[in-house]
Amino acid sequence: MHFKGAALKNVNMMTDMIVLCITLAISLSFWIISITASTYYGTLQPVSPWRWLFSVLVPVVLSSRALKRRSLDRGGALGALLVGFVLSMANMSFFVALLTFYVTSTKLTRWRGEIKKRIDSEYKEGGQRNWVQVFCNGGVPTELALLYMIEVGPGEMPVDFGHHYSASWMCLSLLGALACSAGDTWASEVGPVLSRSRPRLITTWKEVPTGTNGGVTLVGVVASLLGGAAVGTTYFLTQLLLVTDLHQAAPQWPLVVYGAMAGLLGSALDSVLGAHMQYSGYDESIGKVVNYESVTVKRICGKPILDNNGVNLFSSVLVALALPGLAWGCWPRR
Repeated sequence: MHFKGAALKNVNMMTDMIVLCITLAISLSFWIISITASTYYGTLQPVSPWRWLFSVLVPVVLSSRALKRRSLDRGGALGALLVGFVLSMANMSFFVALLTFYVTSTKLTRWRGEIKKRIDSEYKEGGQRNWVQVFCNGGVPTELALLYMIEVGPGEMPVDFGHHYSASWMCLSLLGALACSAGDTWASEVGPVLSRSRPRLITTWKEVPTGTNGGVTLVGVVASLLGGAAVGTTYFLTQLLLVTDLHQAAPQWPLVVYGAMAGLLGSALDSVLGAHMQYSGYDESIGKVVNYESVTVKRICGKPILDNNGVNLFSSVLVALALPGLAWGCWPRR
């Protein structure tokens, strides 16, 4: 058994080294491509050595720390490494917004864990996330960050529809997706613990057991607003620190309001999808809400079409597609 454990440890170490080398190779190729494109076309800003170094080292350190603290499993850590690299390479405001979502969500998932364990049949100690959860929350922002780099190149820029229409749209789509995920996570982690009243199903407004997919509370609604606002606020502060020509652009303070609205809308969409497309039933044998059917389970709502990861992905996609258009209509012009 000792030799098997040592061999498995060596295999895992070799796997990590291979993945790290592949990540470094990919990041170097990004750097070389950006320099080549800027040389030939002259319209794209090349990636500076410092940005490249930050984009490699910081995600590696944070992913390793999350793996040691069991916030992420091995696959989740590798997925977070890729997401963090792409977002930090594209725009530091993207990365700070991602970091805000990750840190606050991890802290809130662990908060009052003993209470959540009693009411959540799928609760994991420490809230450990896998690669599927990482990509369902970070996949849309990663694709948008890649599109952003193709469109305008790496670097920070203000949200200004008058001067940077497509780039502003992508920035708000990415911010909306992250704020949506944050709002939903804050609502689901804070609402069941602090709410003194039973949740109500968003489709019928009937009282349902705590933990029911689609159940909402006033505390959860407020938490979703605050979660989205937290992501929007850190994005806004990063803009103030890093964008040099901010005085010539449209006001950036609506980013905070936009984040709050994305958090609220994302949480509401998640609840509607959960009420219709996730199965919720009450298992009398364990006294908890579950997502599977059995003899001892009494159906509450929904159908077994999507799991929680699928609902999160659909919610973030819908917010990323719809909300920037609404923002464009009312964003203040300079």
